[in-house]
Amino acid sequence: MSKQATRKPRRPSRKKAEEAIETLLLWAGEDPRREGLLDTPKRVASAYEDWFSGYKDNPVQFLQRTFQEVEGYDEMIVLRDIEFESHCEHHMAPIIGKAHVGYLPRNKVVGISKLARVVEAFARRFQVQEKMTAQIANCIEDVLHPKGVGVVIEAVHQCMTTRGVHKSDVSMVTSQMVGSFRKDARTRAEFLRMIDARR
Repeated sequence: MSKQATRKPRRPSRKKAEEAIETLLLWAGEDPRREGLLDTPKRVASAYEDWFSGYKDNPVQFLQRTFQEVEGYDEMIVLRDIEFESHCEHHMAPIIGKAHVGYLPRNKVVGISKLARVVEAFARRFQVQEKMTAQIANCIEDVLHPKGVGVVIEAVHQCMTTRGVHKSDVSMVTSQMVGSFRKDARTRAEFLRMIDARR
């Protein structure tokens, strides 16, 4: 494959983005000159900057600062119910859910807010839930080198609830287990019990 084919497309200007939104309004059958829609292209462009801010973040950097003074703590660390909002890359529709992240440290731990930031960085991109689950687990594995990592994501996909089959009471669950979470059934079971403790 040539370098030309693999080069990332240049990001268009804000003006171009707003013009694209205006085109979609016209295509939907609306009049962008109508009073209620005059500022809609600007608002949607601003919303996109927020919804897809994950493209500006490097999740690896969130895990760089670790702590080793933990008095020999080597048991499982779990952060559950991390709420996130993402968007389906197939229909650009919202994905709303919660992530549960656990790892078994090897001589160092990371601030718990950093785990939430890793989830947020990957969520605020166009996503497929299976891919996002693996990305979070692999990032923690690659940077912290723990004994094991477990990630479970539960989410509602509005590309399924508001269009297509219109099944509103359906959620999707994905998991990625790495290291001892995959190899040791007891470790995996402990993680699953911990994230299910309040249900």
